[in-house]
Amino acid sequence: MRVLTLVVLAALALCGCSSDDDADPGPDPDLASAVDPGPSSPSGMPRPTEIPDAEFGSRFAARPDIVNANPTPFESWSRVDENTVAIHFVTGTPECYGADATVTETDTTVTISLRTGTLPEAADKMCILVAVFGTLDVELAAPLGDREVISA
Repeated sequence: MRVLTLVVLAALALCGCSSDDDADPGPDPDLASAVDPGPSSPSGMPRPTEIPDAEFGSRFAARPDIVNANPTPFESWSRVDENTVAIHFVTGTPECYGADATVTETDTTVTISLRTGTLPEAADKMCILVAVFGTLDVELAAPLGDREVISA
C-alpha cells in the first residue's frame, strides 16, 4: 500500500512540474527590474547612470589610507564641473568608513575604481552597521566632455 501511495504522489509531483508555453509570457521589456541591472561595463558591473544632483548623500573626502579596503561599485554620478564628477555609492557611516578612487581616462571613457574601507582611526572601535548613501568628488585630468563614465 505504501508503494502505491508513493507512486501516486510521484506522479502528481511530475504533473505539477509540467509546463505550459502560454503560462509564463516572460518579463515585460517595458518595465525596469531590480534584478536586471541593464547594460554592463567591460568589467561586468552595471553602468552607472548620470543624475543631475551632485548633492546626494553624505559627503566623503578621499582617504587613500583606509584599511581593509574593498572594491565598491558606484550606482550613479553627477557633473560637478567640467573636470570633476561626483560618484554616488552605498557604504557605512562616515565616522567609521572612508572611500578612495582611482581614475583611468581615455579619449572615450572615464573608468573610476572606487574602494571603501575602515578609517585607520576607527580600526579598533565598535562601529554600527548602517548603510548610508555617500558621495565622493573625483578630479579628472581632462574635461569630461561626452566621455562615458564607467565603474570598474
